Amino acid sequence: MPYTATGRAVVAEGEQRRRRIVTSARRTGSVDVTAIAADLGVSKETVRRDLSALERRGLVRRTHGGAYPVEGRGFESTLELRTGMHVAEKSRIAAAAVKLLGDAETVFIDEGYTPQLIAEALPADRPLTVITASLATAQGLAARSRVTVLLLGGRVRGGTMATVDHWAAQMLSEFVIDLAYVGASGISREHGLTTLDPTVSAVKRQAMRVSRRRVFCGVYSKFGAVSFSRFADARAFEAIVTDTRLPQTEARRYALLGPKVLRV
Repeated sequence: MPYTATGRAVVAEGEQRRRRIVTSARRTGSVDVTAIAADLGVSKETVRRDLSALERRGLVRRTHGGAYPVEGRGFESTLELRTGMHVAEKSRIAAAAVKLLGDAETVFIDEGYTPQLIAEALPADRPLTVITASLATAQGLAARSRVTVLLLGGRVRGGTMATVDHWAAQMLSEFVIDLAYVGASGISREHGLTTLDPTVSAVKRQAMRVSRRRVFCGVYSKFGAVSFSRFADARAFEAIVTDTRLPQTEARRYALLGPKVLRV
């Protein structure tokens, strides 16, 4: 293997180098061009070409100066990893989403970090019944005196700390819910809302069915991403709440499908 002048080994083989980039992105949540070039002993331009190739294969999404991993059948981010990514954007999305609560008395809160932030932002001065598959959300709301928390039963997925399988979907089927705050691994105009695991998708699909109003909440990186299991169409939502890094032109395209699109 060749070495740089400083003695650092050069990862010469393109596929080996790209595998290391993907592994690093999945481990830390993102990669920086300058840092990864120094680590691999190659030029920044080489890394940029690698990132472009990986983006074409659907493994990463480019950002200014780097990239972040795309969830797929071989990779799903954990709740722990999500809590450190796009935190400012997710907080703004949560605050804007709660403003859409209206007169809802029963609320479904999906699994994931953005829905968890929505739960934390719910008003404390009015009675609410919250239905959720998320253990973290249930724990966070349980101490509130004016909130009744219903935790869906089922198998707990360790990475997301949320319940799935037919028990959770069956329990949901017995309710009529005023408002659902829903997340996804990806949203696209062609394929709708998707997630990686069909058991997760089944719970989300049932929540859509039993809710009168539905709001999708997700950062800009969700848009255009497509995962394995489809559970809803973008037209099914009253509103889509995202951040300002989603281009205005793309927001308009989603708005033409019917939902109100809020960029915050």
